[in-house]
Order: sequence, then structure tokens, then C-alpha cells
Amino acid sequence: MAKRFENKVVVVTGGTDGIGLTTAQAFAAEGAHIYITGRRQERLDEALKEIGDGVVGVQGDVSNLADLDRLYARIEKDRGRVDVVFANAGVSESAPIGGIEEDHFARVFDINVKGTVFTVQKALPLMSAGASIILAGSGAGSKGFPNLSIYSATKAAIRSFARTWTADLQSRGIRVNVVSPGMILTPAMQTYLESNAGIEDWMKQTIPFGQIGKTKDVAKAVLFLASHESSYVGGEELFVDGGFVAV
Repeated sequence: MAKRFENKVVVVTGGTDGIGLTTAQAFAAEGAHIYITGRRQERLDEALKEIGDGVVGVQGDVSNLADLDRLYARIEKDRGRVDVVFANAGVSESAPIGGIEEDHFARVFDINVKGTVFTVQKALPLMSAGASIILAGSGAGSKGFPNLSIYSATKAAIRSFARTWTADLQSRGIRVNVVSPGMILTPAMQTYLESNAGIEDWMKQTIPFGQIGKTKDVAKAVLFLASHESSYVGGEELFVDGGFVAV
């Protein structure tokens, strides 16, 4: 049986752990040539071993445009094209209104919003009709959580990008969609649960499905949005959250 992404060139930013790593592994299992980014070279090297054959790591920070230029220069030299971009790199930090510092605002917007914009824009010269862009959103972009106003605003911006870029890119045949995870058991989530007694029980009671999601749940949604199976889907936000936002 043919693999869905045989010989496709796929970019996954923030691909060294959590959702990014699991998604890169899923693409690799489907025959793709994967390029992942990460800020720490040591962790990037570990991720390459975990993903296996067909993956290239390019160290860099998506908020640094020179790093993105290095990424796409490498891809252009190696493959000459990009078929899928999963703009996954992001950061979550909390601060209450009244306690928001300028560096907090700048850091979260630089990585989540600026980084997403230029991850996509710099890929476009290598993309052609049939290509797919998936942006990493969050349920926090649609619901209000205390202390997360800046992070949530960045994810609302990303939701807006999918709409406007769908209009911008319609003539080129490039699709743009958002995958918005809810409460997913990433390494960061695990650390959060361990340091906040009782929060896991609260989450399970709040989520209609009664359980915290797995990174593979999100990876499956990303691969769907990247594949021809979703060829008539554009500008949409796919929540992977056990019904949390909808219910």
C-alpha cells in the first residue's frame, strides 16, 4: 500500500519534543522527507535519532529570520521544494493582566506570531499548487483562561491568519488550516500536572471525553489536513480537544 507522503517534503518547526516530535515521526512513517527545527542543538540531535531515517535537523529559532533563511536554503539545496509546512513552534507563558511585562509580551508574540508569519512566508517560493500549510493554534484562542491573555491573543491571531491566507493563496492552490489542541499530555503538560496537585482531576472532569489527549491525537489531525484527504478543506480550525471548546 502506498504511503500518503511518499517523497513529500515536509517542514515541522519546533519538532524536537511534544506534538512536533510525534507529528514528525508520523510523517516519516508515511514516507516523507522531514525537516525539523529546534532551538537547542543537543535536543535536536536526540530528536533526529528518535525520528530515524528521512529527517534533517536545522537548529534555529523561528523568531530569528536569519535562522529561517538557513532552513529554507538547506531545503532548496537538498530538495528544491516544500510540500507541507506545519508551523508548530511556539511558547506558552502566563501573566495576569496588571502584571504583564514588556519582555513577556515581546517574547510570546515574536515566537508565536512573528515566527509563524515568516515560517510560512519564507516557504512560499518553494511551494506550488497542492501544497498544504497547517498552523498550530490552541483552544486558548477561543476560550478565556486566567493569566493567559497574551498567549491566547497570539493563538487568536493564528486563527485569523488561516482565513486571510486562504484568500491570499487561493490562486496558487495552496491550502491553509489550523489545528488547535486542547489539553494534551506533552512534556510541558506533564511538568505542569506534577507541580499542581489536583489539576489533572479538574481537567478530566472539564473535558467531555473525560481524559487528557495524547500527542498522537494531534499528529493524526495534522496529517489529515496535510493530505489530499482534506483537499476541499481550507481556512478551517480543527479542534483536537475531546470536545472541550465545542461543549
